[in-house]
Amino acid sequence: MKLVYFAHSLASCWNHGNAHFLRGVLRELKHAGHEVLALEPAGAWSLENLLRDHGEAGLDAYRAAYPDLGSRVFRDSAEAEAALDGADAVLVHEWNEPGLVAALGRARRRGGARFKLLFHDTHHRAVSDPEAIRRFDLEGYDGVLAFGEALAQVYRRRGWGSRVWVWHEAADTRLFRPPEREGQRAGLVWIGNWGDDERGAELEGFLLRPARQAGLPLDVHGVRYPGHALRALEAHGARHCGWLPNARAPEAFARHLATVHVPRRFYVDLLPGIPTIRLFEALACGIPLLSAPWRDAEGLFRPGEDYLVARDGAEMARHMAAVRDDAGLRQALVANGLAAIRARHSCAHRAEELLGVLRGLGADKEKIAG
Repeated sequence: MKLVYFAHSLASCWNHGNAHFLRGVLRELKHAGHEVLALEPAGAWSLENLLRDHGEAGLDAYRAAYPDLGSRVFRDSAEAEAALDGADAVLVHEWNEPGLVAALGRARRRGGARFKLLFHDTHHRAVSDPEAIRRFDLEGYDGVLAFGEALAQVYRRRGWGSRVWVWHEAADTRLFRPPEREGQRAGLVWIGNWGDDERGAELEGFLLRPARQAGLPLDVHGVRYPGHALRALEAHGARHCGWLPNARAPEAFARHLATVHVPRRFYVDLLPGIPTIRLFEALACGIPLLSAPWRDAEGLFRPGEDYLVARDGAEMARHMAAVRDDAGLRQALVANGLAAIRARHSCAHRAEELLGVLRGLGADKEKIAG
C-alpha cells in the first residue's frame, strides 16, 4: 500500500506535537512493508521557528532517531496533487491550509481517483475556534480520524455519523522505552510548552508550587515561555532548560524520578478524555507519572495504578514526596504504566487500527496486508 500523509511538518517538533505521533506511525507502516510519503508545506511555521532558534543542528536528533523517514516539501496545490499518483490512502492533518484541504477533496471526487481520503484532527480548535474548522471543505473525504471520542462527537453532530473514527495518539515504542541501563535519577522533569497562558494557573498550582513544597528539583523543557513565566519558574526554584527535541525526551525521562501531566484546559473542560501525547510517551519510558485532574472518560488507563492523580496542589505535593521516598510505589507505577502502553497504546497498535479503517472503507485487502 502507498500512503501519503499531508503534515504540517514531519521534520520539526517545535511546538508541534503531531510530529511525535506521525513519525512513529509512519515508521511502523514502513516496517510492515508499506510505502509512505510525508509531505509538508514550504514555510511551515514549526520548522521555520526551529531553524531560526537552532539552525540545521536542531534537526540532528530527529535525523539520528529516524534515518528511515523523510518528507517532501510542496509549494502549491499542483505539487501536492502530483504526489497523489499511485496512492491508496491519503491522510490530511488539520494544520494544513483550507485551500489545500479542499483541493485534495476535489482530486478525490474526480473520476478514476482510487485512493481513500481521510481528514486527521488532533487539536482542540473544533471547540475552541469552531469557525477555523468550518473553513475546511471536506466534501470528497471518506471520513475523519479524531484523536478522542469527545472530538469524534463534534464531527458526528456535524453529520459525519459512522464516518468518524477515534484514533488516539500513542507512543513510538521503538524510541520511547525504558533505558537499557538504569542510572542515577533525581528530581522531577516536565516537558511542555507554555503556550498562551491557557494553563498558567494549573502549571503553577500542580507543578511549580508542589515541587517546591516537596523539596524536589524541577527541570522544565519547552518553548514559548514569556518573561512572566520564566520569572515564575525562577521564583519556585525550577530550572528552564529550553527546547528539547522530542527524539531526546527519553534521555530526559531517564534522568529523573518522576514527571507530571498537566493537560490544557480545553482537554479538561471541552474535550474530556483526550490525554496529551506526553502521557503516552512518559509511561512508555518507564517513569512514574503524576497527573493534575483529568477525567479518563474513555478508560484508556487505570488512574491510581498506571499513574497517580492529584485533586489539588497539596495532594500533588504529597504524591511527589511519596514517589521520592517509596521505591516500591515507583516500581509499581512503572510496571503498570509500561504494561498499559505495550498492551494497547503503541504506534504499532495505531498503525493496525488505521489499516482496519481502510479495510472497512473497501481498500484493497491484499495491499493493506503489506
